[in-house]
Amino acid sequence: MELSKIRAFALIEGTTLLLLLLVAMPLKYKLDIPIAVSVIGPVHGIAFMLYLSVLGLAFVDKNLTVLKLLVGAVAACIPFGSFIFERLILKPDASQA
Repeated sequence: MELSKIRAFALIEGTTLLLLLLVAMPLKYKLDIPIAVSVIGPVHGIAFMLYLSVLGLAFVDKNLTVLKLLVGAVAACIPFGSFIFERLILKPDASQA
């Protein structure tokens, strides 16, 4: 699994989490529009599962260490965590640029 693909999935997962927390949940609880969570919730669930699968594949392919795998999985559960993981942990080496 290429590093660029892992980074892309991290960004997608992080974006769907923020959409769920900052858009859908306030629409549901503040404006009584539950359809937003019904739509964005499953999208985020799929993105989350795909992201964890990509991390697992990258670990199997020896592109991630155990530590990076664990940090990436925990980061996915924290708002903005996937963005920080993508930017700081998965940053490309100078040799890959």
